[in-house]
Formats: sequence, structure tokens, C-alpha cells
Amino acid sequence: MLSKRWRFTAVAMVATLFPMTAGADEWKSLFDGKKLGKWVVVDKFDFINHGKVEVKDGQLLVGKGNPGTGIRYTGEFPKVDYELELEAMRVEGDDFFCAVTFHVGKASQSLIVGGWRGPVVGLSCIDDEPAVENETCVYKEFQKKRWYKIRLRVTEAKVEAWIDKEQVVDFTVGDHKLTIYFEPETMLPLGIATWETTGALRNIRVRKIKVKK
Repeated sequence: MLSKRWRFTAVAMVATLFPMTAGADEWKSLFDGKKLGKWVVVDKFDFINHGKVEVKDGQLLVGKGNPGTGIRYTGEFPKVDYELELEAMRVEGDDFFCAVTFHVGKASQSLIVGGWRGPVVGLSCIDDEPAVENETCVYKEFQKKRWYKIRLRVTEAKVEAWIDKEQVVDFTVGDHKLTIYFEPETMLPLGIATWETTGALRNIRVRKIKVKK
């Protein structure tokens, strides 16, 4: 059994690692692996010539479009103080296989995974600059037909993202201007898109978090 000293140290370490989160609600599943449910296919702008969207083998397949294919969640979804988790796979193609569009309070952002012909991860747009040109840009090699676990945490102060166990975005909002391209605006409150690429999704879920003010 841990001594009082060690228990105190453990609590302090947790508080240091996760200073923003005071607690969280239960996870809510957004995809049951059997049907689209509240997901609909976007058919405007760059998504007019979208690929096939179907549920197969417990996966939500977002087919290769010309150029893009997007899906939008039509149920209730939070605008701030939440975490989103999902698993994504690049099945075919060489561009982004998972671009998540979401609210950050009154603003909006897109988390790009595998963009700009394959390696770019980052937020679009920060101060009118896309992911490949702003401070959130990182480069990561993605293998085809391999699942990647993506976690997104959104508060008024920060936008953070992890791929598997690696934190890839740690962005403080501050006085920055947050915007998205006009095409993904049709995908709010939550959208997921691919670009000239087929992607697969599963285990999509969200939970509200309680943030220390």
C-alpha cells in the first residue's frame, strides 16, 4: 500500500501531466459499426463527385472522391470542452485519409491527417495559413492498411491532438484567428473527409470534459 507521501506525489504528477482536465463524462459512441446512423454524405463543393460511403465489416468506408469525399454527423455535438477519439486507416491513395472538421467554441478548425500528398499533420487554418504553412505542421509517415488511433481535445484555451501515443498538436489559441476553408463549413458540427483517397473509420466516440477555469 502506498504511503501518504507517495500518494501525494502520484496525485501531483497526474495534475502536472493533465492540468486542464478536472473530470470527464462517459464516452458516447457515434458509430455502431453496423449502419451510418446519424452520418450523412456531403454533396457540395469539392464533395459533389464523392466516392462511395458504406459500412462494411464494422468499418465506415469513405471512398476515393474526385477530389474529396466527406461525411457529416447530424446529431448533437459539443462546441468546446470535449474529446473525440477514432481510428482511421488509409486504404487507397496518397493524400489525407482523415480530415476532421470541428468547432472550437464559436470558431472552427480542421485537423488534417496525411495531407499534402501524404505526410502533413496539422490544423487548418491558423491566422489564414493552412496546416502545411502554420506552426502546427508536423510530418509523419503513414502506412497503408494500418489503423491509427486519433484523439482530439478541444477547450477554449487549447486544441491538442494525438496519433497513437504521440502528441502531434499542442496549440494555444490565444489571440490567433481560427478559420476553415469554405468547403468544410458544410460538415459542421463534425465532419470527416478524405482527398483523392479511400479511408476507413471505426470506434468513433466523444465525451465532454470538465475544465478548470
